[in-house]
Amino acid sequence: MRLLTRLNTVRCLFAVCALITIFASTNYFIRTRAQQQPQDDDVERVNSDLVLVNATVTDGKGKPVGGLRKADFKLVEDSQPQQISFFGAESTPFAAVILLDTSGSMEARMSMARAAAVRFVESLRPEDMVAVYRFDSEIVKLQDFSSTANLSDRFFDTRAHGQTRLYEAIVMAARELAKRPERRKAIVVLSDGADTASLDTREKAADAALAADAAIYGIDMTQDGTGDRRDLQVAQILKSLSEKSGGLYVAAAGGPLLRESCIRIVQELSQQYTIGYQPTNQNHDGHWRAIEIKLNRPELKVRARKGYKAAKRK
Repeated sequence: MRLLTRLNTVRCLFAVCALITIFASTNYFIRTRAQQQPQDDDVERVNSDLVLVNATVTDGKGKPVGGLRKADFKLVEDSQPQQISFFGAESTPFAAVILLDTSGSMEARMSMARAAAVRFVESLRPEDMVAVYRFDSEIVKLQDFSSTANLSDRFFDTRAHGQTRLYEAIVMAARELAKRPERRKAIVVLSDGADTASLDTREKAADAALAADAAIYGIDMTQDGTGDRRDLQVAQILKSLSEKSGGLYVAAAGGPLLRESCIRIVQELSQQYTIGYQPTNQNHDGHWRAIEIKLNRPELKVRARKGYKAAKRK
C-alpha cells in the first residue's frame, strides 16, 4: 500500500513538472513574440511623428516679427498642401553650438571672431544653452553646453594653426544638438576658409543639420572688401549651408555690423515660430522632401529650412 502511494506521488510530481515545462515554454513563446513586435510598433510611431519646422519671419528691415497666428501660415511639401497640426509662437529656450575656425588663415581675424562669439553668448537669455568648439586640423570642445555668459580660459587661449575641417565640425555639432531637448537649435559658424581637410562632404554636413532640426548661421570672416576669388568661394559655401537649413548668411568681418548680427541671431532664435505637420506622403524611402512655407501677409518674409530627407524603412 505504501509502495502504491509513493508511485502515485511520483506520478503527480511528473505531471506537475510537465505542466510547469509547458507553461514555461508557452510563456517564452509569448515573450519572444512580444520582443519581435516593437519593429512594427516603431513603424507606426515613425508614421505618426510630426515634422517640425522652425520659421523666422522678418519685416522689410530684416527685423524679426512676432504676434502671428497659425492661420497666417500655409505649408506645402512637394507641392502638396499640408495640414498644420502643431503651432508654437511662444518664446522658448534654444540650444546652439558655436564653431570657431582656428585654422592658420584665421590668424589675423582671431580677435574679431572671439569678440563675435563673446557678443553672441552675452546676448543669451538665462534659459538658453550654448556649447563652443574650435576646428582646424582637429575638432576640440572648448566649453560644454551651459547658460553661463562667461567663456572658459580655453576659449581665449586659442591660436590659429592647421587646416580647416569645416564640414566635419558641422556634422559633429549637429549630432550634439540632436541629443538636446530644445526644439530650436542653431550652429553658428565663424570662418574665413573653405574646407581643406574634412572626410565629410558639404552635402553630409547639410543633411546632418537638417536631421537635427538645426539652422546654420554662417558668419563670413573674409568680408574685408577685397572680393578675391577665395572670398567668393567661402561666401558660396556658407550661403548654401545657411539657406538650405533655414539659417542666415552674415557677410561681416568686424565692427558694429558683426556685433549687431550676433545679437540679431539670438533675437531670431528667441522669436521663431515652430510649425509641425504629419506628412501626407508616408513613404519611408529616404528621398528628399521639399518644404515651402507661405504667409498671407506679402509684406513679410519667412525663412525656414528647404526640406528634409524622409526616414528609410529598415
